[in-house]
Amino acid sequence: MVRSLVSFRHIAHLAVMLAAFAPWAPSAAAVDRPVVIELFTSQGCSSCPPANAYLNEMVRQRRDVLPLAFHVTYWDRLGWKDRFANANFTARQYDQMRRQNTEYVYTPQVLVQGRDFRRWGTGSESATIAEVNARPARAVIELTAEPQGDKALVDVHVAVPDKHDRTNTRVAIALVQDGLVSDVKAGENAGARLEHDHVVRQWRTGLSLDAAGELREHVKFTLPAETGPVSVIAFAEDSKSGDILQVVALPMCKGN
Repeated sequence: MVRSLVSFRHIAHLAVMLAAFAPWAPSAAAVDRPVVIELFTSQGCSSCPPANAYLNEMVRQRRDVLPLAFHVTYWDRLGWKDRFANANFTARQYDQMRRQNTEYVYTPQVLVQGRDFRRWGTGSESATIAEVNARPARAVIELTAEPQGDKALVDVHVAVPDKHDRTNTRVAIALVQDGLVSDVKAGENAGARLEHDHVVRQWRTGLSLDAAGELREHVKFTLPAETGPVSVIAFAEDSKSGDILQVVALPMCKGN
């Protein structure tokens, strides 16, 4: 199955169709510039489940955000190894904070549109989200994804019209899964059954544009063995500031 979203412009009619694949898919069709929310989390952190739940509830209520839950590795040595944790996700968190002239990281940490957002969970994020939604997108993204056996074949085309934006633009692609459950046996969450959505399972980042300000990339991801809705998210970001130029999300059928 192949679907294509082009910069979220003039695609409101796709909302109903996309909703059949993932509970938060209509957000893609609601605005021209959805907001990327990055949650850095761990199964070993007792403060993380409430942050995860808050994000899940926000996504159920809003149509203008796209979440990415990155499970980091530095909690793994403290009693429980997070099966979703990946060193690349930890590196992403540190890279994001270095862009803001610090190396201080923590969990749960939330970034809204590439910026550390310490007021997460207070309701104050709504104004920030609305401000980002109102800005024009600075990139156009075309995304297709097709399951083939145990693989997801992904093609992305990115174009950045403004020459001033091109030098620092990098593109990232994530395979994301919802509907996951883990029984934690040790650590701060020992005895808890944790539910996980928006989990980044695979990740490609640092893709550069060509001299014309475009990127055409073919990526092959291995689909997770576990059941649960799978989506592909692609976004263009400023590698210096962390600002997101544009993002698209594409739900897909796993076939299981």
